[in-house]
Amino acid sequence: MNGKLNWLNLVGVLALAGLCVVQWQHDRRLNLELSHSEKARAEQAARFAEQEHNLEGMNQDLGQFKISLAEKQRTLAQSERDLQRFEHSNQVLNAECAQLKDAISNWSNTVTLQNSRIKEANSRIEQLAADLNASILKFNQLVTNYNAAIAELNKLRATNRASAIDPRQ
Repeated sequence: MNGKLNWLNLVGVLALAGLCVVQWQHDRRLNLELSHSEKARAEQAARFAEQEHNLEGMNQDLGQFKISLAEKQRTLAQSERDLQRFEHSNQVLNAECAQLKDAISNWSNTVTLQNSRIKEANSRIEQLAADLNASILKFNQLVTNYNAAIAELNKLRATNRASAIDPRQ
């Protein structure tokens, strides 16, 4: 029995050794998986920290973008108001320009009419001046004739007086 017990002990030791090997392999595989999981967790934690850092930066950028967007919207609204004001001014100026064009056209027509009337008046004045000069020449001729007639009359009167005073003649 001693021999059987030895064999039984040997089988028990071999079974225990096999069980230890199986347990060791299982523990080693679990340890490797744990090590791999820990490494993955560390990488995930690092990525998470990096993403958290990026997220903080993005939140800051978002805040700045919101401020910038609000400023751009205010600028856009002011630009739109300015544009509307300028468009209104442009419309007013275009209307005034059209009125000025009409006024210039009317003024040009009036000046043309006035120039033609001035030319007609100048022609009439020249005609009247020529008639006046002719009348003056006739008047001067009449005055000359009158003066000659008066001189002759005075001469005749003087001769008549001298004859009346001196009957010899």
